[in-house]
Amino acid sequence: MRRITIASAAYPLDWLADWAAYEAKIRAWVQSAALKQADLLVFPEYGAMELASLGGAEVAADLERAVAEVARHHDAMERLFEGLAIEFGLYILAPSGPVVEGMVRRNRAALFGPSGRIGHQDKAIMTRFEREDWFIDAGVEGLRLFDTGLGRIAVLICYDSEFPLLARAVCEAGAELLLVPSCTDTRAGYHRVRTGAQARALENQCVSVQSVIVGQAAWCPAVDENHGAAALYAPADVNWCDTGVIAEGGYDEPGWVTATVDLEAVVKARTDGEVLTFRHWSEQPMQAAHVHLVMENPRKA
Repeated sequence: MRRITIASAAYPLDWLADWAAYEAKIRAWVQSAALKQADLLVFPEYGAMELASLGGAEVAADLERAVAEVARHHDAMERLFEGLAIEFGLYILAPSGPVVEGMVRRNRAALFGPSGRIGHQDKAIMTRFEREDWFIDAGVEGLRLFDTGLGRIAVLICYDSEFPLLARAVCEAGAELLLVPSCTDTRAGYHRVRTGAQARALENQCVSVQSVIVGQAAWCPAVDENHGAAALYAPADVNWCDTGVIAEGGYDEPGWVTATVDLEAVVKARTDGEVLTFRHWSEQPMQAAHVHLVMENPRKA
């Protein structure tokens, strides 16, 4: 067995008086998950935006200046999460946030382990808000597969989970866990990402983990309203639950949602499941190559 305990965050954004307040908050969250014997912690997309408050009210309220302020603290934030991963001996997907590289801005989430920083994933496909209002750029380095002591992990940031070929690519490369950090400001947006995360688990017969931001942050227009529920999903198949929902928190309820999964069940589902969606994926092109239009013959009067 390869049993691991995963903690997915429903994370509220706070106004921070100073950096020490941020350090104290993050340490408390990590310590809380560690007490639950979690091996892997998953923080949400744009969870780093609370760092905009360190620039003051005017900075946090301005889309451009807020990005610059959060990016200014990026290296310190990574050092904080790296140190906590080492100290507590666990794996952490840190909250994603904007990074600025020259004239380019990307939405980046970094993964840390007991030995330090493992790597990062940039969001691949931007939403309309990111493209048209916030001017966040898509990643250009492609998708990354993290080979860790827990198993092979890939990260699909929010909207990325709604595109099947992204998940398919990393799962064909060996991914067993799909981490889906998300940030959604409506119930509809949350359900779009939830549906994507569940569908990717079904298609690829693996585990997906959705983390969310919850609550209000009126002081920062980019993330002023946030809704969702943290959860872990699996295919509704042998060795999994009938609903495909391993564990789920309350809607808009902050805290960790924790569950233990056996990654050997991913192997079993893919090789001897009730259905074999992962194996049979390649049969689709042949069937979809030709679409035949069939006309209804109108009844004669």
